[in-house]
Amino acid sequence: MTTSTEWTPSLWYDTFNELLDDDSELDYGDRWTLKVNYNKTDEITYEERKKGWKVSTHQANGKFQCVSCKKTWGSAQVRLVFRYRLLGGQGTVIMRPFGQACLRCRGDKFNLPGFDKKEVEQALLRQFYKIRKNCYHEEDGEKAGDNGRPSSESEEKTKPHKNHLCQACRVGHCCLDDKDDN
Repeated sequence: MTTSTEWTPSLWYDTFNELLDDDSELDYGDRWTLKVNYNKTDEITYEERKKGWKVSTHQANGKFQCVSCKKTWGSAQVRLVFRYRLLGGQGTVIMRPFGQACLRCRGDKFNLPGFDKKEVEQALLRQFYKIRKNCYHEEDGEKAGDNGRPSSESEEKTKPHKNHLCQACRVGHCCLDDKDDN
């Protein structure tokens, strides 16, 4: 399966809803929605915590294409931030993808990643695991690896991380410093 270089929020929305509807990932009778926000970070204020917001991060495999020179590249260090809460029967997940700049162009323009469906499913299943654990206090959910992420068949070997091209690193949220509420 070829990974698209195009950022497609609809792939995330559709997969989120499929997992909720078809696979009953959060079968507690609450309504959950996914939103995308390109400005949220993994920092939560005291007031936000009081309102029930939690945060988790995920490092994913994605593919990029420079909007200027059309160069493409893959990365196993694409940073995603998820903010989530359950309040009065309504669950909300707000996701932010971080981009990468082109090595050839070396500009400040960050390109958003494309993902294949399997990668989107893995990221969302990990997020559902966090929701079950932190919102429903479920401990035994899916078996997850040491990092709270469902274990995958193989680890992908990648080139060294280029901090100067990573949007998450530039704003102080490096994908190599994983933060999670739990």
